[in-house]
Amino acid sequence: MIVIVCLDDKKGRMFNHRRQSRDQAVTEEIRKICTGKKLWMSPYSDRLYGTLEGMELAVNPDFLSMAGSGEYCLAESEGLAAYEESIEQIIVFWWNRTYPADVYLDLDLSRWERKERYEFPGTSHEKIKEERYERRT
Repeated sequence: MIVIVCLDDKKGRMFNHRRQSRDQAVTEEIRKICTGKKLWMSPYSDRLYGTLEGMELAVNPDFLSMAGSGEYCLAESEGLAAYEESIEQIIVFWWNRTYPADVYLDLDLSRWERKERYEFPGTSHEKIKEERYERRT
């Protein structure tokens, strides 16, 4: 599976059961990445991203267990460490800010190799970084 996450500078993801931030430019990037593919997500994520068009959306509370090879997963709050062996690639959108957080990424990205990095202007953030990581060989 290919996991998509949004992180602040300290790898924060959520605060008080809410996503830290939302950016329309990131939503558009996710749409571009997943067009013609399958995108798995939780019912929580479906409330925000469930209107994305051009892909097959699959919503299930246990989506990380159900996603197959090459399928995308939008993980906003879910722990990923238990699924690390199944993860082929990680796509990170960095907010370039630090927010209050109580849910953090539970993967050590230093164990992954950064393959690509892009910067683009967001609608709510001046600069957003997109990085793609693959398993170190």
